[in-house]
Amino acid sequence: MKIVITGASSGLGAALARAYARTGHELFLAGRDAVRLSLVALECQKADATVHTQVVDVTDRAAMASWLTAIGDIDLLIANAGISAGTGEFGETEAQARRIFAVNLEGVLNTLHPVIPGMVARGKGQIALISSLAGLRGQPGAPAYSASKGAVRMYGESLRLDLAAKGVGVTVVCPGFVRTPMTDVNKFPMPWRMEADAAARLIARKLAKNPARIAFPWQLYALVWLLAVLPVSWADHILAKLPKKGAAAVAK
Repeated sequence: MKIVITGASSGLGAALARAYARTGHELFLAGRDAVRLSLVALECQKADATVHTQVVDVTDRAAMASWLTAIGDIDLLIANAGISAGTGEFGETEAQARRIFAVNLEGVLNTLHPVIPGMVARGKGQIALISSLAGLRGQPGAPAYSASKGAVRMYGESLRLDLAAKGVGVTVVCPGFVRTPMTDVNKFPMPWRMEADAAARLIARKLAKNPARIAFPWQLYALVWLLAVLPVSWADHILAKLPKKGAAAVAK
């Protein structure tokens, strides 16, 4: 089984690589940090997986197309690469917002579109887009992150409807707080934060059933869902009381 994972050099992407590392799986792992990526690959090889690595930035459309096309028939594509950044006390800058959208949204497009035609032609394949519970309702201190993940969620949900009849499955994954370098910089409480390996195992288990959405933990999912359906003024009043993410930007 050929599995592609972007953003695999750390955090959830590295955990997903470990979750899928077993005999018979051929992993194609992409990331921007060659050293960390090689360490993840070594872990996966010890689990008897065949591993290939590619140092690439998902915002480089040509490089992504060249790499993905060369892989050939892909069974499972996990578009995981993403970044986050907080606004701190000074607000979100234009440069920060544009960088987040470039990675989180354009990076997903650069990951999916070289692969979709091949899956459609074969009439099989599966795609997983890593969104976030923050993509269900705008969060304080993270406008570009919330909006980019919301766009990924809606894009994936629409794409699922278009590709289902062609034999291609699409699942949108909406995690809550997962222990990664991205959340380690947060100075506020993170209820029900999961370890990355536990989150990855949950995702892998559920992806096998090709659901439309994987959202967890259920407690936080329920709270965010409620905020999304409340009258906007009520939700704003609640969210305004929450602490904001710090200003540091960390790759997922």
